[in-house]
Amino acid sequence: MHVGEETDAIREWAEVNYLPSDGIWKKDAVSPRRYLAIRVRPRQGELLRDGNRVRHFCIVTNRSDPDGGGGLDLIRWHRGKAGTIEHAHDVLMNELAGAALPSQKFGANAAWLRLNVILYNLLSAYKRVGLPEEFHTARPKRLRFLLLNTVGKVVRHARETLLRCTKEITRALADAPRALSSLNRPDLTGV
Repeated sequence: MHVGEETDAIREWAEVNYLPSDGIWKKDAVSPRRYLAIRVRPRQGELLRDGNRVRHFCIVTNRSDPDGGGGLDLIRWHRGKAGTIEHAHDVLMNELAGAALPSQKFGANAAWLRLNVILYNLLSAYKRVGLPEEFHTARPKRLRFLLLNTVGKVVRHARETLLRCTKEITRALADAPRALSSLNRPDLTGV
């Protein structure tokens, strides 16, 4: 049992020898599951908010100890990751349409979710590699409004399709040499 004291409570942890009865455990597995139990006790004379004097938590992992470290380093690594998957899940479900399942069929919905995860990974890589540092933590909605909607808006009016450009693009096109900005309309006769 290892003890770590903090200002509000005494935290203790231990690696527990536990053999689950789910039939999945194998002794010769590449990375068998490890169980780290954490006990949090209040200092003498103090109670935790819900009235319980002792709280227990468990971390189940298949990770080995970091180089030169032990279970405490694994617990610190686990606490350092707290909340990161929730942010990714929030972006997937709320901003990349992962929650808007396209079908009542499980396989189609699984494919949809996988496509959303691929899009999330590509977007994360693009933010890190192809964008300035100020956009590294930008959410997809911000990127959509800053990068994709900045060129202009496609408008259909009076049997014509027009591109209504933003002021910055209009100025850039107005200042450009005429040879570069003049585009010939394709001939659509006989199509």
